[in-house]
Amino acid sequence: MITLKSQDEIRKMRRASQIVFSCLSDLKEMTKPGRMTKELDIFVEQKITQMGGTPAFKGYRKFPASLCVSINDEVVHGIPSKRVIQEGDVVGLDLGVIYEGYYGDAAITLMIGAVPPETRRLVEVTEQSLYRGIHAAQVGHRVSDISYAVESYVTASGYSVVRQYAGHGIGRALHEAPEVPNFTTSAKGPRLRAGMVLAIEPMVNVGKSEVYLRADRWTAVTADGSLSAHFEHTVLITEQGPVILTSHSE
Repeated sequence: MITLKSQDEIRKMRRASQIVFSCLSDLKEMTKPGRMTKELDIFVEQKITQMGGTPAFKGYRKFPASLCVSINDEVVHGIPSKRVIQEGDVVGLDLGVIYEGYYGDAAITLMIGAVPPETRRLVEVTEQSLYRGIHAAQVGHRVSDISYAVESYVTASGYSVVRQYAGHGIGRALHEAPEVPNFTTSAKGPRLRAGMVLAIEPMVNVGKSEVYLRADRWTAVTADGSLSAHFEHTVLITEQGPVILTSHSE
């Protein structure tokens, strides 16, 4: 578990996170009907390199791409391919970057063209649950306060949170302690301190919470075929409150 102690460390994590933000901002404009998901991956890898970063996902545990693209019932870790994005799709984009040894990580879910009101509500609830979790990430609180904030909002909205994947600490590695579940458990987790950095990332399903892996051993899909959405930010804990590192560019 990293605790940032210097302005230089914060600068590096902020820069990694800003590269992520810049890439995702461009992807919002690029992700259109008729676009192959592999095209998005190629663009992202080139842009990360141009901005002085390194893709964090490519090669991580043998993942074959720089970007995760998960569509409709795919929850996380979808592998870019020749698949063509269609009108009405729900597209999750998850991206990580390394800058001078420090990591940034974020995810968004996009609605492509016209979608039913029920789909729009799923995406809005998922995004709002992320911000409720971030608001709970205060010095002196525990990880379980984040988990409760996410889960209570999601379940009150009629959806379920994925329990097989969770948020995580982030810093000099992509995944560090502590684990940040999107649901409450008997374990409260560590107390939050200034300088800790967390990747908070609710994954929310219309139907049941269970997921399974496809044959590629990466793509997680809802077990009941229902739609899923995913949002994530890299968040620095400070005495003044949580700071979202992946929310703005330089």
